[in-house]
Amino acid sequence: MSDVRVTVAVARVLREFVADASQPRYGYELMQLTGFPSGKLYPILTRLQGAGWISREREEVDTVKAGRPARYLYRLTPGGAEAAWSELTVLTEQIAPTPAMVPLRQLQPKGGLA
Repeated sequence: MSDVRVTVAVARVLREFVADASQPRYGYELMQLTGFPSGKLYPILTRLQGAGWISREREEVDTVKAGRPARYLYRLTPGGAEAAWSELTVLTEQIAPTPAMVPLRQLQPKGGLA
């Protein structure tokens, strides 16, 4: 398993996988959940798959009965689930407000408080 640079976009995709790690996801569903177009989503899925974080398998479905072609299903691998949780936890901690970020009440020109 290799490292993945976890950008905001990658984190949004990973968040959908970890929301229910037992549930496989397919591309169009992920596009709806993340709001990403296919040109942004599929390169992320390819990177995650290449790094071993997710696996891809073709759905076994009777295309005539389903009335649609078979989908590719993406699922977190055990190592990918661990890495995703770890990375998302680190990002959450990094963006959590710190005491220094809490706005202080400022003085107004006439000596009153803002």
